[in-house]
Amino acid sequence: MKNTKSFYQIQRQEIPRRSVGVRKTDWKEVDQTPDFQMMAQQAERCMDCGVPFCQSETGCPVDNDIPDWNQLTSQGRLHEALTRLQATNNFPEMTGRLCPAPCESACVLGLRSDPVNIRAIEWGLVEEGFRQGWIQPKPAVKKTERKIAIIGSGPAGLAAAQQLARQGHSVTVFEKERQAGGLLRYGIPDFKLQKSWVDRRLTQLQAEGVELKTSTCLGKDFDYQDLQKNFEVVALAMGAEKPRDLLVPGRELRGIHLAMDYLKDQNRFFSGESQDLQINARGKRVVILGGGDTGSDCLGTALRQEALSVVQFEIQAQPSELRSEKTPWPFWPMKLKVSHAHEEGGSRQWSFSTEAFLGSGGRVEKLAVRKLGDKGSDSLMTWEADLVFLALGFTGIQRDYLKSIPNLKISENGRIQTDQFQTSEPGVFACGDSQRGASLIVWAIAEGRKMATAIEAYLAKEK
Repeated sequence: MKNTKSFYQIQRQEIPRRSVGVRKTDWKEVDQTPDFQMMAQQAERCMDCGVPFCQSETGCPVDNDIPDWNQLTSQGRLHEALTRLQATNNFPEMTGRLCPAPCESACVLGLRSDPVNIRAIEWGLVEEGFRQGWIQPKPAVKKTERKIAIIGSGPAGLAAAQQLARQGHSVTVFEKERQAGGLLRYGIPDFKLQKSWVDRRLTQLQAEGVELKTSTCLGKDFDYQDLQKNFEVVALAMGAEKPRDLLVPGRELRGIHLAMDYLKDQNRFFSGESQDLQINARGKRVVILGGGDTGSDCLGTALRQEALSVVQFEIQAQPSELRSEKTPWPFWPMKLKVSHAHEEGGSRQWSFSTEAFLGSGGRVEKLAVRKLGDKGSDSLMTWEADLVFLALGFTGIQRDYLKSIPNLKISENGRIQTDQFQTSEPGVFACGDSQRGASLIVWAIAEGRKMATAIEAYLAKEK
């Protein structure tokens, strides 16, 4: 670095956000692209550690060479920094916007101060790369005759597709929805990820030879045996879409929805894919069960739809604002997380268990909840609600898609069993949430890349 003392002379700067009063009135991205000055200053804070935990598996599953591109960024050598960044990450602008940044939690500087804002640097580098025309399609110079089918067009499937296409293989990605992108398109609101950024990458992949087939669902429109006739390898990257439900009395009442159904409905409406909202929070008392990113996304969506009120119930106790001793550095810290949606409104209730849904005329009107942890208290209270969203996580893959694949082993927790990304069915591979369980976008990209390497090795043996 230019100044070896910068890590304590320059303070951490957060990615700029639009003001709450303005952003709640539209669906534009909340966070704003970091400029060069911010990128350079944050990169200058990097300590260039002897052991950079930020790029260990604890910190960065895609093995980003973070200190290297930090140094290049601090020197203004942005093209070189971008080249180093994209050597390990297919979609840094996605991780920059969406990843909770375990690399920052593992930053050595974080032991005594605020960590380097690594997300800001990778996000800014990619946007500068597109502005300058540095990011261009890289089609293979020489084509092979090997054909690969990938099921699912989320970040795992797309990362694998790009890696394999650049090796010259013919890659076809099958997506059950009308447009490609998986949960990047349908599960994440536009105020977190503008869909033009997804389209920008899809255009690049198509220019590199990747074929996208949408509105085509395995187990419905075609079976595994159909794929076997045309492809040497089938890769499963359909995610872990089976939601965790809450089967308590009253669950059948109208007005209770799975969180992902709500988010998909809004995304389809905003993109023009559908003409009407099927689930609208406007003027309604909204209750969200469950925290995490999905619950936060429901909160931000309901606020923009002008809900009358929004409250988020969490079964766990409120975490401390400081790192827990149970998750010491360099592990991901267990502490209170305040998202941009929490800044915008609504309230959170901690240590509550939902015991039943109550209503009349077939529609939900209240929740019966129990406060946990209060000694001597076992009474139920009620909370009024017109809409309830279940953001309780996911329990694995949707098995119906995979019925036509013989000998495919699936664990009790709903994950496809693999050995080095190969499933129990010869020629079938799996990666991402489908074999790992619901996880982060950075893990999806990492697994897509590693599965592509495993497929390359398999094809080499099969020549």
